[in-house]
Amino acid sequence: MTLRGIAGSWLLIGDGETAPIEGGALLLDAAERVVAVGAGDALRTHYADARWEQHAAVLTPGLVNAHTHLELSALRGKAPGGRGFVPWLEGMLEARDTLGATSDLESIDAGVGELLKTGTVAVGEVSNTLAPLESLSQAPIAARIFHEIYGMGKGGEQRLREAEQTWARRGDGLAENLSYTLAPHTLYTLDPQLVRELLARARRDSALTSLHLAEHPAERRFLQDGGGPFGRFVQSKGADTTGFSPPATDPVHYAEQLGALAKDVLCVHLADARRDELERVARAGAPVVLCPRSNLHISLKLPPLLEMLEAGLRPALGTDSLASCPSLDVLEEARALSERFPTVPARTLLAMLTGWGAAALGLQDRLGTLSAGRAPGVLAFEHAPGAVPKDPEAFVISRAPAARQVLSRPRHVL
Repeated sequence: MTLRGIAGSWLLIGDGETAPIEGGALLLDAAERVVAVGAGDALRTHYADARWEQHAAVLTPGLVNAHTHLELSALRGKAPGGRGFVPWLEGMLEARDTLGATSDLESIDAGVGELLKTGTVAVGEVSNTLAPLESLSQAPIAARIFHEIYGMGKGGEQRLREAEQTWARRGDGLAENLSYTLAPHTLYTLDPQLVRELLARARRDSALTSLHLAEHPAERRFLQDGGGPFGRFVQSKGADTTGFSPPATDPVHYAEQLGALAKDVLCVHLADARRDELERVARAGAPVVLCPRSNLHISLKLPPLLEMLEAGLRPALGTDSLASCPSLDVLEEARALSERFPTVPARTLLAMLTGWGAAALGLQDRLGTLSAGRAPGVLAFEHAPGAVPKDPEAFVISRAPAARQVLSRPRHVL
């Protein structure tokens, strides 16, 4: 079997700890698995029979976009932001009703194409309709599908029944690159007993599930006393709140009370979380996903990244939906954070969209880092010949690379 050798000016492992390897290279087998990583000269000597290629580029693992809503792709640029979550939600719902395109397969196909073009190899896809399944099943992307349930009282129960019926109609199950789990939307849009039921179902299958948590101030206020912007929104929609009593506590503590703060629940956003709440998340070992550009668009607010890192969290990154984010390129999330948190090392930001992203989705043994035995995909961030960057990590995070080439794109079995 002939191995494929890929050499670059630098190689970045993606684990957030290992220093860049100058003149680094790697070997791939026929299944796109990494056989060896190290200094290019040494590997060329040891694997002289390999089929070698040289790139004027920084080599990295494929990217992990840990939170997407592909079924909202038709709403790109159609939901104005900057006024807080509830005004954005109202605008998004109005745009969705006008377009009637939340399940627009053409837009979803285009979104998946955008993911592939950016070098994304895995996603955490949150879906209400399961419309993106067909497009994702045909793509070389590992996708955790979180079938989201929302609605208070009988509304939540009805959507759970509809989700069960939708899943049952598929009959043939999932493609080998997809996994499926029911997931609670948020703790403030579901009755607590339904949250517990959804968590129990996921745990019976030993499956990871997902939860939007501490995303915005209106969520905190509603959990305190049922008031505020979201309380008024619920009243305007005539929602059935008979089974819901405000717990009079913060979102993170409430999640802990319901058993939703755990290693098998992906906590998405945490943009409104406080320091002590972040420490609680860290103690629970819960995986975390940040969507900074979405938070900026909706509420002009960023997640407290410095406090998260100080608490020991290793957050992943996601783009959220095109209704709140201009693109599905998760690297742009790292760039947004780099511009606003200049003291955070580029190595940390790169890990958030590679190794830490894979770990958040429970895929760390398969992808995320350029390590022997994994098949993470390989990207080449090109530079001009003879203009090798002195700091390759900062180079990738910056907007300097002239091109991003996908050199390896494995298909994973989940």
